[in-house]
Amino acid sequence: MHSSPTPLPASRLPPRLSVVVPLHNEEGAIEDLVADITEALASWPYELILVDDGSTDSTRSKCLTLAARDGRIVVLGHPRSGGQSAALHSGVLAARAAIVATLDGDGQNPPENLPRLVAPLIGPDVDPACGLVAGQRIGRKDSLSKRLASRFANSIRSAVLRDGTRDTGCGLKAFRREAFLALPYFDHMHRYLPALFARDGWKVQLVDVTHAPRRSGRSKYGNLDRALAGILDLAGVAWLIHRRKRAQAERLTPEPLHGTVETAAQPIPATKGRIDA
Repeated sequence: MHSSPTPLPASRLPPRLSVVVPLHNEEGAIEDLVADITEALASWPYELILVDDGSTDSTRSKCLTLAARDGRIVVLGHPRSGGQSAALHSGVLAARAAIVATLDGDGQNPPENLPRLVAPLIGPDVDPACGLVAGQRIGRKDSLSKRLASRFANSIRSAVLRDGTRDTGCGLKAFRREAFLALPYFDHMHRYLPALFARDGWKVQLVDVTHAPRRSGRSKYGNLDRALAGILDLAGVAWLIHRRKRAQAERLTPEPLHGTVETAAQPIPATKGRIDA
């Protein structure tokens, strides 16, 4: 286990990045995972939001212990398990940064990928039209049955939604917070983020990321359970895309200047397009 010798205080300044980690019964993985995140983001002003989704082991107490040592860590808890999408949504609601990165809590998403994942949204060459950067796993360490089931599900999803993404199940993602919160919420939505962001007019960038063996515990999903839920989810997402809002308003009057008093002698040019978060 890696730990800091002295408590690290929380910054009073808003972080540039919020990292959200949904957790359910990950007592054997959480300490090393947090240490790896700390190392990967050593030069970044960030906050780490750990969302305990109704764990029945010592995950929550370990998270609270880690938060007592590092003021950048925020711990949220669901009284009972609501699922990964619910935990992710709770974490993004609590995030203070305009850019949010996510990864799974089982240690299979190496945090060393985070800087490369968020660079298109925070780096010097930011595309204001890009709303989501989605990780695409290479060299997966899952069982053969899980890889085959995932490949089949991804092929069906891609054929129906045409989202251009080969791997939506990867937990490593980065996105604009406001864009995510504007999406329609439903259970398992985390598996359809590329299609949902594209539905709202955002560009989606794909980045290859590494994968690691599970550190402890076992998968929260069975292949059959995932397939049955996926049929309903896929139909629902396809309906949402088909019924999306197509009319877009253009602002015809000036934007207000925040923190100033506007007068007729202070003309303000109108802006068009998206406002960069």
